[in-house]
Amino acid sequence: MVKAACSPVDRGKSRRVHTGRVTDPAAWLLSPADRGNPATRIDAADVPGEPDRSWTTGNRVLAHIDGASYFEALHRVVEETGPGDLVWFTDWMGDGNLRLTGEPGSEVVEVLGRALARGVDVRGLVWRSHTDQAGFFAPANRHLGEQLGRRGAEVSLDMRVRPGGSHHQKFVVVRHADDPARDVAFVGGIDLARNRRDDQHHAGDPQARRLTKEYGAHAPWHDVQLELRGPVVRDVETTFRERWEDPAPLTLAPWRRVADALRRVETNPSALPPQAAAPPPAGDSTVQLLRTYPHLGPGRGYDFAPEGERSVARGYSRAIARARELVYIEDQFFWSHDTEHNLPGRRRSSTNEPHGNDVVAALEQQLEAEPGLRVVIVVPRHPDQDGINRQAQLLARHRALERLVRVAPGRVAAYCLENAAGTPVYVHAKICIVDDTWATTGSDNFNRRSWTHDSELTAAVLDPVHARTLRMRLAAEHLGRLAPDEGVGPDGADVGELDRVADCKTADGMVEQFSLAATHLDDWYAAGRVGERPPGQLRRLPRAEPPAALRPLARLLLATVHDPDGRPAHLRATESY
Repeated sequence: MVKAACSPVDRGKSRRVHTGRVTDPAAWLLSPADRGNPATRIDAADVPGEPDRSWTTGNRVLAHIDGASYFEALHRVVEETGPGDLVWFTDWMGDGNLRLTGEPGSEVVEVLGRALARGVDVRGLVWRSHTDQAGFFAPANRHLGEQLGRRGAEVSLDMRVRPGGSHHQKFVVVRHADDPARDVAFVGGIDLARNRRDDQHHAGDPQARRLTKEYGAHAPWHDVQLELRGPVVRDVETTFRERWEDPAPLTLAPWRRVADALRRVETNPSALPPQAAAPPPAGDSTVQLLRTYPHLGPGRGYDFAPEGERSVARGYSRAIARARELVYIEDQFFWSHDTEHNLPGRRRSSTNEPHGNDVVAALEQQLEAEPGLRVVIVVPRHPDQDGINRQAQLLARHRALERLVRVAPGRVAAYCLENAAGTPVYVHAKICIVDDTWATTGSDNFNRRSWTHDSELTAAVLDPVHARTLRMRLAAEHLGRLAPDEGVGPDGADVGELDRVADCKTADGMVEQFSLAATHLDDWYAAGRVGERPPGQLRRLPRAEPPAALRPLARLLLATVHDPDGRPAHLRATESY
């Protein structure tokens, strides 16, 4: 039975995937030196005198598939906090009126406001963002901070980024003064914002924010957030502390400083309380936090990352270089740069080296090296941009997929999703699963911007039980095999859905079932939608490339606006992160 195959093994024993390979952390994960950022405290030993470490063991990991599940869990956790506890969060964008459970009184501002009234330390770091005219959400982010500020919270509008860059991390850390065993962190791709509270049926968030016309008035939205318990919670907290305690001004722009003074916005974050010891072990998973911070330029480096940090890029490159059977990716953006330096099929010197200008190269090279490797990618059917910006994103995605297909014809498949009504589902999830062993969930996209330019945080979980369960749970949703009321139990075990995707247990099985489901649905449309709609959400991703006349401008926008390079100048002409 699939359940037996996916149940936890005895604590302390080595785990093996169906390939028979031992999950040695040193082979899959980065050492402190490999992270490439000696200034960070995230790898520091918990006890003075002990060696530094860059991952933690003894963690419990639970994946919340889609925003409704995450928001309900977050609501429950925050409502249970009391005096002396802390709730700290980061956000790319936030809406104070987002209802975490859909009910009145569950708005983010109200939930955090009640926590403040109980004596909880509530703080936030929200990207200040650009103006609404640029398509971003500065007023919404500002209002969230101002609303919480009036309740007594501190929310800093953080613009310590490269030009055109953003703080893209999305996490919440909750620590308890009287019971560290209850400490928890949520890490993934879900903002505290409207549009995100959707579920497996993908009817969309009732509190909608319009995307492009293809997604309708309530855009269906697919996403993933991890719930982490155990020692890794302290690492998430350290990530918050490093940003909060950075002495650089929150913004350098004079007009923003004047506006802040007129609105009486606090721009000098107060001191944080001393950091508590790591929570006790809570499970069997090994977790490593991977991050991106850009190189800000001369005189502007982060105290905790003077040259930036690119452990997301380094971590992905290492894990993909070990792939033998299946790399499964869900991502909002899957982009590459097709330059003379990075031609399709060009071989690099070593499969273990990261590839600095080209995130697709790691997959491309491993497909060449491993004839049994397959890659399955799930992305949005349509970008969330119109006009020439859409063309730039389509160009980047087209180039990435074309290169992989050219290297490994028949071994690369790309899909998009739609709900039962035929409305496309916007895939905002950012996950990567390698051989049912190493699985990431975070804020980073599969592109150069996320690997070098914006701040990002992802959790890399080394645990075959988690990796396979996550992959099969996603397969159950996309194949339409979840029961209407099915979900994840309180102990993190599945509640039956994995039995119905037993044919996806192996890489071969999942590749075949995805292909069959997409074929049946595509054929149903081609035949004029006669008869009952085949089950599932999967459609094959249509080929889409900008017209030849628009490609030069699309290429320019891709390189400068959509997918810039945030590495130090001395690395930009190299294949190194």
